[in-house]
Parts: sequence; C-alpha cells; structure tokens
Amino acid sequence: MKYTPDLSTAAWRKSSYSDGGANNCVEVAHGCPDLVPVRDSKTPAARPLVFSVLSWSAFVEGVKR
Repeated sequence: MKYTPDLSTAAWRKSSYSDGGANNCVEVAHGCPDLVPVRDSKTPAARPLVFSVLSWSAFVEGVKR
C-alpha cells in the first residue's frame, strides 16, 4: 500500500511565472516531508500527483536547463 498524504489543509502555491493565471497553472503544496504534491489548478479536487523530493528536484533542474 502506498502512503497518501492528507492534503485537506495543504497550502498550495502557483509559480510566480504563472502571470496571475486563475485556472491554468500547476500548483505545488509544501509541508509534506520527503514528498512534493502537484496538482492542476483547473481541477483542484482531483487527486494530485505526488513525487519524491529527489524526483521533483531533478525535474525542476531539467526544466531550468
């Protein structure tokens, strides 16, 4: 069984590069040890994708390059 964090009180944030977009952004929640929950702002009630910190960091570094 995989661990699913309780995200009912998560504080989601949008990238500063989202240009103030209301519903067309990727949002990330912080505060989950060793995990990075990610969701689509168009469907906030949908189950988020959850990545390890290592995987998320590698993704972000790849995007930066």
